[in-house]
Amino acid sequence: MSHKVGLLDVFEGKQYQKVILLVSVLAFLLLELLIFMAAAGQAGTRSRLVVLDTSGNKIFETSGTTATKYQQFEFENNYGPWANYQKKLESDSLPFPFRAWLSAAVGIPVGLTLLVAFLVRIYIALMYGDEWGKGEEPDEPLEKRQGLGGFFNAFQRVTVFHIGFFTVIGVLLFWIVPNFLQDFARISAAAVQDYKWFFLGASIFLAVIITWVIYLRYRLSKQMLENQLHVEKYRLETQLLAHRETAGFLPNPLKEAEEP
Repeated sequence: MSHKVGLLDVFEGKQYQKVILLVSVLAFLLLELLIFMAAAGQAGTRSRLVVLDTSGNKIFETSGTTATKYQQFEFENNYGPWANYQKKLESDSLPFPFRAWLSAAVGIPVGLTLLVAFLVRIYIALMYGDEWGKGEEPDEPLEKRQGLGGFFNAFQRVTVFHIGFFTVIGVLLFWIVPNFLQDFARISAAAVQDYKWFFLGASIFLAVIITWVIYLRYRLSKQMLENQLHVEKYRLETQLLAHRETAGFLPNPLKEAEEP
């Protein structure tokens, strides 16, 4: 059986292993700290300065509580003197993006780990060849490959790479699906609000169609019951008529006993 090359063969010696482990842990902690700081930076109170015209319409907006000299200069070039317009300060309180932080905190380290593992596999294949990474398949009885034994055998073949891959897929779904549902709900609500008469007419049309289908199903079920009743009635009448005809052809024992 050929020897399978791993990281222990690439980085021989305990000194390299300790250095790699220490660097990996520090990089992981630093990455998690940066992800948390980035998520925390998106939360809190956001202020913006809004400039209104005489009619109360918003014509200019900038982040922060004040406008810079350059922004005032650009505004005056387009709208006139800065002091002639009304200013209003608006603030929004943004919650901590827990879903985004959890997706990034789990998905980014796992994704980077899988990427590094993939690069290491490529390095091993280039340096040692494909034959070094191949191993002989163990001979197993046929009964172990079927039924419950086959299930446990397949479960034992699951590696951390499979778990990491499914973890990344789950994180992506956890991040993409809620965003898609939120965007779809927002777009749907805006479409219903803008084209409410169309959706009202479509709803009435669908309601009429569904009511008509229910009525047709009712009529069909009623007709089937009536047909079944007529068939059963005809069957009973036929059995009764056949019974009467059969009784007419049978001999009567009382009349035979009275005859001399």
